[in-house]
Amino acid sequence: MQLDLPLAGAPAAAPAAGEEMRRIALGDRIVPYLLRRGGRRTIGLSIDHRGLRVGAPRRTPLAEIEALIRRHADWVADKLDEWRTRRRPEPIAIADGVRLPFLGGELLVRLAVGANRAVWGTGTLTLCLKPGTAAGGPLERALRERAREHFAARLVHHAPRLGVVAPPLALSSARTRWGSCSRQSGIRLNWRLIHFPEPVVDYVVVHELAHLRHMNHGPHFWSLVETVCPDYRAARAELRRLAAHVPHW
Repeated sequence: MQLDLPLAGAPAAAPAAGEEMRRIALGDRIVPYLLRRGGRRTIGLSIDHRGLRVGAPRRTPLAEIEALIRRHADWVADKLDEWRTRRRPEPIAIADGVRLPFLGGELLVRLAVGANRAVWGTGTLTLCLKPGTAAGGPLERALRERAREHFAARLVHHAPRLGVVAPPLALSSARTRWGSCSRQSGIRLNWRLIHFPEPVVDYVVVHELAHLRHMNHGPHFWSLVETVCPDYRAARAELRRLAAHVPHW
């Protein structure tokens, strides 16, 4: 199972006559869509800056409409992500003194001359770089290393609370996927979660661990998540809000 970014789109306009706003679960993503019934003969899907729009004949059962959407789930996700990517924030110039969001606080990045190594302090990260070395790569490597350490510790902390054994951890750098879980290969977490507050990180960790017991998003799954993250709904909403503002360089 996977935990994706939401689409960071414009506010939806109120549905017109003959239109209905609905939501559908596609994997781990809850996708809102506008359903318009009319005099057409087939079901059609379209995606633009407003999100997913579905046209259907007037008498088509909702189950048939949503079965078609699920058959095209990968296409829907890809197209929604394309629109989201077009609205990515401007890249950050990595210079001495830049501040980045970091586990609910701020991380001050300092640049110094050195042998390409990272030195962590309290609220600071000093990149000691050889002359002519761009800071972006070393910064990402340092953040990945810290993310791996932090995420591994949270997996070990939460796994017994969910009645599972902490699985192998891998990091991902996908732009639109925060986590995935496989009983065979373990859990993958996006290293960029290190930019988000700890309750949000813990929600993603717990979410993926819970999939080791329930490979779905049914009532038992969410009940299990709630036993460890009673405020998971707030954390999920915060993840969706922050997803549109992930720093990149």
